Amino acid sequence: MATSPLTLLGFAFAAGDLLLELDASGTVLEAVGAAQSMLGVAEQDLIGRPLTGIFHESDVQLLGAILDCLDEGQRRGPAALRLARSGAHAAAVTLRKLPGNSGRISCALVSAPLPNSRGGEDGMHDRAGFEAIARGLTEAAHLAGRELELAMVDLAGLDEARRALPAAEAKSLDARVAGALRAEAGQHGAAARLEGERFALLRETGDTPDLVARRLSRAIATACGAAPISGKVQSAPLDIASPNRLARAMRYALDDFLAEGLSDNPPQSMADAMNRSVRRTLARAGELGAAVSQRRFALAFQPVVTVADGNLHHHEALVRFEDNASPFAMVRMAEEFDLIEELDRAVLEQAIRRLKGDRTGELRLAVNLSGRSIGSGPFVEGLQRLITQTPGLGQRLILEITESAAIDDLAQANRHIQALRAIGSVVCLDDFGAGAASLAYLQTLTVDVVKIDGRYVRDLAGGGRDAAVVRHVVQLCKDLKVRTVAEMVETKEVEAAVREAGVDMAQGWYYGRPAETPGQPFRHAPPKNARRAGAKESWA
Repeated sequence: MATSPLTLLGFAFAAGDLLLELDASGTVLEAVGAAQSMLGVAEQDLIGRPLTGIFHESDVQLLGAILDCLDEGQRRGPAALRLARSGAHAAAVTLRKLPGNSGRISCALVSAPLPNSRGGEDGMHDRAGFEAIARGLTEAAHLAGRELELAMVDLAGLDEARRALPAAEAKSLDARVAGALRAEAGQHGAAARLEGERFALLRETGDTPDLVARRLSRAIATACGAAPISGKVQSAPLDIASPNRLARAMRYALDDFLAEGLSDNPPQSMADAMNRSVRRTLARAGELGAAVSQRRFALAFQPVVTVADGNLHHHEALVRFEDNASPFAMVRMAEEFDLIEELDRAVLEQAIRRLKGDRTGELRLAVNLSGRSIGSGPFVEGLQRLITQTPGLGQRLILEITESAAIDDLAQANRHIQALRAIGSVVCLDDFGAGAASLAYLQTLTVDVVKIDGRYVRDLAGGGRDAAVVRHVVQLCKDLKVRTVAEMVETKEVEAAVREAGVDMAQGWYYGRPAETPGQPFRHAPPKNARRAGAKESWA
């Protein structure tokens, strides 16, 4: 077959393992190269087939978005796409629309591994996955000499277009949106679905935000005859060298984007974005610092019962701020700005004051303690002084160590835990199973109690994987002579499953919600074979 000079020019711009020439609709006109080894078919068998038929269905929309936005003389790619053939095969695809009136397109395929930056089935990440993969992508880009940027994408009108379409067409629209965003992220980037009409991209620097926005709008407009969708993009180079500081800057930038939308005065860099967010966050942190130092918070008390007989064992003391701000968000902010030790100390002081004021001597309270605080020598020494000032206080105070902040030095943390246990305090490992480090913590830290994370407990009555996890955790703790607490016990069925699993204690709305004063749990008749109420429970 005679090859035109124009085609040769296109191939020269798109060297690869397999070279294709396409017509304006994306149908293969010519094929040269390793078709058999790459695709499992002969070159001549590709003639007349659509290019999209070569690739896995999950990547067809990505390729379609590139083809729809390819202008004369323009080159796009490489984009890493999964091949349709069985097995884990992929190709880096580069496309160039030839100059002239033919509308023909040169396409080069190079064998490539499956990209590590793929997210879910449609290739998109959720926010957590996006933040997690960003470090690896930025480190790889740095080693390869590539520069990346974080792009915020607002697709105004997308929600309205979804609502106006039948369900099947709305799903197709979402698939095209995912494909268009992934096309803009490129081979070395990633795309994330944040919420509603807002998305984020990690991509190589180069094209202007306006150009990216126009391509996105153009690619999405072809889907399902949807109403016009106006894309708006703002980007900032990843100009922060420290991986930890860069991760924090990205988190702040995404927080601001979700809370405020795109700015009329966009940041010029990630450093600028971080500085702006830090200023706003510092103002909130200042308010938190004042609330802590002035003790502008209260404690709420939720009962924890002994599963065998339903009797009250102790209460968990939960912090509540004046403006009903989320305790989780406030704790996270306290850890970010090194206020957590002060907050933990203030909560402990209030809890200890409440214990001292209990004339019955029977009140016992569990108090949350950040992993960062338990790793601090000065904090633990101060806590020891507080406890030893009142004889017998240790047995009435349960310290629940949370995983909200990672413990950097487990050996040191364990020494601090043993020092607190030596003066009679009871130590609990909170939210077991919620973090990746739970097993490492249990292996290294000698504690008295493990509280099983509510995500496993809540659906315990349904059996399956969650029930298996709880049973194995309980057995592991029994082997280690560690007692167990199940949180988020909210129904009779879950309570029965918790008892069946052998859990020692339970907490949740089934027994009582947090209240301003410690009170008795809701009374539920225990099974006939349950142990009768008797002597006061101890931690022994």
